[in-house]
Amino acid sequence: MRAFFCFFLILSFVLSATFVCGQEKQIRVDFYKDPFIVNSDRSIEITLPQSPAAKELQQAQQKIEAGNYQPLIDSLIAYKTEHHLNDWLYYQLIRRVAQEISPKEDNYARYTFYKWFILNHSGYDARLALSQNRVIFYVYNNEDIKDIPYFMVDGKQFVCLNIHDYGNANLNDDPPIPVALSMSPAIKPFSYKVTMMPDFRPDRDVEKDLSFQYAHKTYHFKIKVNADQQKAFINYPGVDFGTYFNIPLSKETYGSLIPILKKNIKGMDEKKGVDYLMRFTRYAFLYEDDEQNYGKEKRLSPGETLASKYSDCDDRAALFFYLVKEIYNLPMIALLYPTHITMAVGFDKPIGEPIVYNGKIYSVCEPTPQAEDLSIGQLAAKLKSVPFQVVYAYEPR
Repeated sequence: MRAFFCFFLILSFVLSATFVCGQEKQIRVDFYKDPFIVNSDRSIEITLPQSPAAKELQQAQQKIEAGNYQPLIDSLIAYKTEHHLNDWLYYQLIRRVAQEISPKEDNYARYTFYKWFILNHSGYDARLALSQNRVIFYVYNNEDIKDIPYFMVDGKQFVCLNIHDYGNANLNDDPPIPVALSMSPAIKPFSYKVTMMPDFRPDRDVEKDLSFQYAHKTYHFKIKVNADQQKAFINYPGVDFGTYFNIPLSKETYGSLIPILKKNIKGMDEKKGVDYLMRFTRYAFLYEDDEQNYGKEKRLSPGETLASKYSDCDDRAALFFYLVKEIYNLPMIALLYPTHITMAVGFDKPIGEPIVYNGKIYSVCEPTPQAEDLSIGQLAAKLKSVPFQVVYAYEPR
């Protein structure tokens, strides 16, 4: 009898412990090098139909606000702070956390609701709207962003974070109606600037072979690129050139490329070294127009260009800018033509046909293959009588 009683006590304790553990669901996201792990309270679980009405979204918010959501938010913000994640890369983490809580393929509306809720409670002014059967997700952003829908409220620009999930649908055909949701005191604008690249999972690193010829010698490179880093920028929109040109390489890619480039140009004077970098950018990659490659215009960050099989003129301009800035830190301007973009570098003494901008003289450095084998200071013949616009100017501090 005593043995049975002891067994009953033990069984009761085990069942109680299981029940308590059942109040939480462990969330683990292995996207960056350090996993994000948190226990999510089941009190924040909500139900939503696939095509919710405004009232159902409001009811979902009431339920989740009454739950124990703060530990999840606190853990995310702490991870963001510790790993110095810019807003775009923090949002990539939020997307994956929302996927763990409510898989996108099971219920897209609920998945989008969690993304909105987490971003809003992280301090960003995020909004939801409805367009037919679509749940549209917006965030306050005060930057010059291209190729995604936006709307204005009291002089504030809200850009759409999830239009890519609807095949880039034209929302002008059925303008989204904002959902009246009680807002947390969220006032921060969301930024697309990426100034620091986090460490990604090392098991997702891939070695890529590159080669090109310079001065009758073939140079070979084995660079490390990361598949998860490429995923992080799949839906990155068209940002201004200042933001775009300053997206850095990851630590692994940098370490596998920049020291080798510096070694190869050691002993060259500055102009010859820039010429080497120009021809590396021009000839180490295959060219293909974005319309053919992606079906639309898509600017690749330097890391994406190094990882991709094909790239076009804006991708190469950004990579060339990054390499020259990192190795020589020279003044540069980006010259935008109607169908092309190229770079010009400020040397102590200009080479070839000068480009004058704001009283300074620059020499064209073409990083994209052309019909002619262009040297520094030479512009493609088809562009010589075409007007251009300086869309970005870099001046070393």
